[in-house]
Amino acid sequence: MSIATNSLFVRFFLAFWLGVRHAWGGSLPGRVCAGLERWFTRQLRGSAIFRFVWREGTVPKAWPNSLSCQLFTGIINIPCAICKWIYKIGRPVWDGSLFCRFLGAVGGAGFFFLGLFMLVMLVAPHEMWNNTYGLLGVMAVTGLFIIGSASRARDRLELDTLGPYMTLYMAFICIALVGSISTRLSMRFFAFHLTAFLLVLLVVSTVRKYEQLQLMVALAVLGLSVAALYGCYQGYVGVEVVASQQDMTVNAGMPGRVYSFFDNPNNFAEQLVMLLPLDMALFLNSRWRGKILSLLALCVGVVAIGLTYGRSCWIGLTLAVLVFLALMDWRWVPLFILAGVVAIPFLPETIYNRILTITNTQDSSTQYRFEIYSTTENLMRDHWVKGVGLGTDVMKQVFQTYPTNFDGTYPIHTHNNYLQMWAEAGIWGIISFLALLLYQLKCGVKAFRAALDKRTKRMLAAGLGAFCGILVVSVAEYTWFYPRNMFTYWFLFGVIAACVKLVRQEQKKKA
Repeated sequence: MSIATNSLFVRFFLAFWLGVRHAWGGSLPGRVCAGLERWFTRQLRGSAIFRFVWREGTVPKAWPNSLSCQLFTGIINIPCAICKWIYKIGRPVWDGSLFCRFLGAVGGAGFFFLGLFMLVMLVAPHEMWNNTYGLLGVMAVTGLFIIGSASRARDRLELDTLGPYMTLYMAFICIALVGSISTRLSMRFFAFHLTAFLLVLLVVSTVRKYEQLQLMVALAVLGLSVAALYGCYQGYVGVEVVASQQDMTVNAGMPGRVYSFFDNPNNFAEQLVMLLPLDMALFLNSRWRGKILSLLALCVGVVAIGLTYGRSCWIGLTLAVLVFLALMDWRWVPLFILAGVVAIPFLPETIYNRILTITNTQDSSTQYRFEIYSTTENLMRDHWVKGVGLGTDVMKQVFQTYPTNFDGTYPIHTHNNYLQMWAEAGIWGIISFLALLLYQLKCGVKAFRAALDKRTKRMLAAGLGAFCGILVVSVAEYTWFYPRNMFTYWFLFGVIAACVKLVRQEQKKKA
């Protein structure tokens, strides 16, 4: 602690931060921005659109007391009910057994094992990782939680806390499996969706206070930091240039793109977009030692995402930071934009040149994406209502019944999360998916405004920022093609849901 407080670097950084913050608040631009904020807020709150969007929807309002909610929540909690019944009739034996008490204690630390699962998943080399490990790991944590719930009356799988659209979305995922052109090919991808669903359910069910959430997130960020360090090492020693990943005719001189443990640089960059903002919250919420470690992890992660040369992910991370700042104090947004513009001349030449290709339609990867969208249009004409079924294996099979791309190849996926979900699950699948995303973002923003605990508030702002970032990346990339990214996507969703739950607990105590 004394080393941290006496650190010249930390003291300089803190003094600089506080000085800039104080100067901005008292400056003419700062006062003007504050006045504009108050005026804009008054106008927005008085608008009919704001009242419509912000109101409590009829379905979410009726959900907790509905028969459907009670039925589905009851069904999913049957294992917990059985364990509680066994504990009740055999309580003397359970309480007298050291092994049973150990299982109960371990089952109550599901948040820790979830964080540990994320850490292991993020540091596992691509060659050693099998997506089955994801399902097995989450099922193991679920089993521990169920056993631990035996002696804890309040512990249960809180499906009702997630609102109506998660249940609706999973229902259409099941329908897409049953109605798939090839149920056999879709089963593997259903397992991925099941893993993701259990991740969300466990995050929101195991977290009961902020300290538990912070430990879980810190373990995930630790795993990301190890991956980022390895990515920086790859950038230092150099990696092979892969022609399919970068068009050298418009990226002359660009080195190979780092990928860390994730087989592809875009996969790695997407992980950084989803988890780096959470590290920002850890930095603000931690004490001195935690701040130093979080700051180091943040610096390593920023360098690593630069070395991935992932253009869509650069945009996604920038948006994530903008949303975070806008929620915390939107007057920092102009400063962030100004700092970004000032930093441009100091960027490495290869990164600067890569930024310039974002709007270059001659780039082969950009052209190929639009070609895939054009090919996807043929498929959507025939399958937009029902969908073809879950997974890229089915998608690839159906694509082969249509004309090829300009180079004679067939697409593997649509290169867009929303198109992919529509093509797989049909019109009702995409509607339920979008409803789920919008509902969670709305709940997150409302909870942010109501939060009393500043730590939860910051974590929620970071989670919302990261989620907005990956939603934008999902327009140009199919971010679930690599299942580990899909699991992190829904882990992030669960972190937002857990924050919302903590805020609602605060409100109940206050009331």
